[in-house]
Amino acid sequence: MPPRQPELPEGTDQIVTGASAEGDEASGGFVARAGNEGGARETTDRLVTQARDQIASLRGQAGEKIRAYADDGKGKASGLLEELGGVLTDAARSVDSRLGEQYGEYAHRAAAGVSNLAGRVREKNVDDFVDDAKEFVRKSPVVAIGIAAVAGFALVRLLRTGLDDAGRVGRPRDED
Repeated sequence: MPPRQPELPEGTDQIVTGASAEGDEASGGFVARAGNEGGARETTDRLVTQARDQIASLRGQAGEKIRAYADDGKGKASGLLEELGGVLTDAARSVDSRLGEQYGEYAHRAAAGVSNLAGRVREKNVDDFVDDAKEFVRKSPVVAIGIAAVAGFALVRLLRTGLDDAGRVGRPRDED
C-alpha cells in the first residue's frame, strides 16, 4: 500500500480527479448537493428526459428494422408464390396432356389463383397487410383467436422439435 499523503481526508488513499462535490462540470452535471432539493429535482428531470429520448430513439430504430425484415419477408413470399404458380402451371399442362383439358382446367385455375395472390402480395406494402389483419380481427375475432391458437401451438411444436433434435446431436439413437 502506498504511503498516505497527510493532506487527504481520513480513509482516503489518493485524490481522484473530478470527484469533488463542487466539480459540477467534471462529474457531468449530475452531482446533487445536500440541502439542494431543486438541483436534485432538475438533475432527476434531466435524467428522465434523456431516458425518454433514448427510449424513443430505440423504438424508432426497432420499428425501422422490423419494417425492413417484413419487406424482405414479403419479397421472399411473393417470389415463392410465383415459383409455386409456375410449378402448378407446369402440372396443369401435364394434366392437360395426360387426362384431358377438362381436368387440367382445375389445375390451371389453381395456378392462376396462386399467381394472382403473388401479384397482390408484391403490390401491397406492409402497412396494408397490418390494416387488413386488423380489419379481419375486428370482423371475426373468434376466427382470429382460433388462428392465433393454432399458430402458437404449431410454433411451440416446431421449437420443441428443434430443441429435441439439437439435444440429440452427438448422442447415439439408443438413448431415445
